[in-house]
Amino acid sequence: MTIATRELGTSGPEVSAIGLGAMGMSDLYGPADDAESIATLHAAVDAGLNLIDTADFYGSGANELLIARALKERRREDVVLSVKFGSRRTPDGAFQPVPYDVSPAAVKDRLAYSLRRLDTDYVDIYRPARLNPGIPVEETVGALAEMQAAGFIRHIGLSEVGADTIRRAAAVAPISDVQIEYSLLSRGPEASIIPTLRELGIGLTAYGVLSRGLLSGHWTATRHLDTADFRAHSPRFQGRNLQANLRLVEALERVAERLGATTGQIAIAWVAAQGQDIVPLVGARRRERLAESLGATGLVLDADALAEIEAAVPADSAAGERYAAPLMATLDSER
Repeated sequence: MTIATRELGTSGPEVSAIGLGAMGMSDLYGPADDAESIATLHAAVDAGLNLIDTADFYGSGANELLIARALKERRREDVVLSVKFGSRRTPDGAFQPVPYDVSPAAVKDRLAYSLRRLDTDYVDIYRPARLNPGIPVEETVGALAEMQAAGFIRHIGLSEVGADTIRRAAAVAPISDVQIEYSLLSRGPEASIIPTLRELGIGLTAYGVLSRGLLSGHWTATRHLDTADFRAHSPRFQGRNLQANLRLVEALERVAERLGATTGQIAIAWVAAQGQDIVPLVGARRRERLAESLGATGLVLDADALAEIEAAVPADSAAGERYAAPLMATLDSER
């Protein structure tokens, strides 16, 4: 299999047309297997998938350490590491209910720890995980630009920010891409964020393309969720919302069958088909799920197929918000 590549905006790196989100290998989706996670990371790199996304708060640093272990057996230059920072946690793993620490001082401090944990001299893309309304984005990006000039990061990214913030950030330094949730069930970025990115020549890395597993085709209404699993608290996985969303998935499954693909592959391919400037991130934790996701790179969705998918899962048809209300309130992208 040869994976095509895409440019992340006019200033960003060339990356594989699909990226790997490593969060679930260490956090938020219940127990994971380090050996299988490392095998999955190796399989991804060996297949030509070079974009790996993580954050310093995934497993309170454990995810970065895991990636470092995996990359000891692969060439660093073959991988584009995207790292988020800013969220704070307590020793028991809980997220602290405080604004994201994205101050200039935090940029440099958190980057120092990420470089050490990842056992690397540089991070390819470094980005604040969320906006802190009390800290002007210009200050955060200014500090990132200093780290870029010093050679510690190659590119500056953003995450979950709205159009106005994107413009203000881009006026300070070139932005490679904005990471945001974008899927058949989360179409919000289409209104103003994607047009702004295209106007400014900024790429988009889309996480949640399978809507936390809902669009994978493997979810059932009876699946038990451990309280440590993020989805146990997600509105889209609750009661009638879950039932309504699974009906949408059933409609998508029928389209997938006619197209000779899996439901998850169709969901990934749909995101990729929305533009060459968009790179889907898949959260595969096992090699079999990675192999299925990589199969989406060979799918070509023509106009008829796209119309059929749109009819199965229309825009704004998802039941429930993508996060619980307190988290939604922190998203600059939703304002």
